[in-house]
Amino acid sequence: MLARYEKLIARGELRADPDQRRAAVRLDVLQKELEAEQPGGLLAQLFARKQTRPQGVYMWGGVGRGKSMLMDLFHERLSISEKRRVHFHAFMQEVHEEMRLARQTHEGDPIPPVAAKLAQNLRVLAFDEMVVNNSADAMIMSRLFTYLIHEQDVTIVTTSNRPPTDLYKDGLNREHFLPFIDLISQELEVVGLNGPTDYRLDRIGDMPSWHTPVGDDATAKVREVFFRLTDFDPEDAANVPSGELAIGAKRSMHVPKSLKGVGVFSFKRLCGEARGAPDYLAIARAFHTVIIVGIPQMGPDQRNEAARFVTLIDALYEHRVKLFATANATPDALYNAGDGSFEFERTASRLNEMQSDEYMAMGHGAEH
Repeated sequence: MLARYEKLIARGELRADPDQRRAAVRLDVLQKELEAEQPGGLLAQLFARKQTRPQGVYMWGGVGRGKSMLMDLFHERLSISEKRRVHFHAFMQEVHEEMRLARQTHEGDPIPPVAAKLAQNLRVLAFDEMVVNNSADAMIMSRLFTYLIHEQDVTIVTTSNRPPTDLYKDGLNREHFLPFIDLISQELEVVGLNGPTDYRLDRIGDMPSWHTPVGDDATAKVREVFFRLTDFDPEDAANVPSGELAIGAKRSMHVPKSLKGVGVFSFKRLCGEARGAPDYLAIARAFHTVIIVGIPQMGPDQRNEAARFVTLIDALYEHRVKLFATANATPDALYNAGDGSFEFERTASRLNEMQSDEYMAMGHGAEH
């Protein structure tokens, strides 16, 4: 894959970046190791030494540093059939479903049969955007990945916005998750891509993030942002994937459009329904960019919606989430009369700040 990466730079399709190149070199080594281990004929299999599982790779860094691009390039150029690339949220949804089925058909611990099923005809598993948002996932991941790596000999390649030591930071019962962090440090080489340039921002240039009024023109602009940030083909817009975002251990939220850390929501879905801080914190942790469509100009009869919107924006702001929106008013005119309208002035101020170049340049996460 290194040759392909360098060709893209030579053509001017990518900009030379030392962190990216270091990661590309490491992935190129892994590609060669995996391809060299492809089984031969029966005699070769009989007399060959048992191959050791190649060490995986954990790429981390801020939004837009090229992690997903390198992951795509690695998976595309890897010439073995026993490979899989999946978004981490989708994988964990699959894991929960497989565990539910395993409990119905197996007695005892569901982790071993689930790991065995997931590892069928698989030598390398590539994840995008590893993140841990709840204690249920935290407790499952440590044991599941131990089985996948040590018992099933699966090589793991993953990306994340955070270094391993910051995964599930300050989370409930985090002590149960610490063995997973140890597993990463032992079995995956950690490669940082945390340079100063956010290449994803380059794609949206100086496109405004707040569009008024609500209508076809505003919708077209945030739609363009979505496709630029996700590299999804606009011609295939009808097939943009949706997702289910876990809210705690027993509840989830449907995300109408969810891809590569970009989530699309309607104001009605987010603030017109009974939601609270846990919902909004889950969104802020899971998505580096949120697109909200249909924000109305609110009056006294929408005080509940306004209060929820305040909580939502607080969560997005504190986690440095990039916000793109279609609205029927500017932030300063969204909610000028009604209970809490005075307090709403702070939200309007935050919304204005979130449109600034300085805010847009910040990395995703509450610790920044």
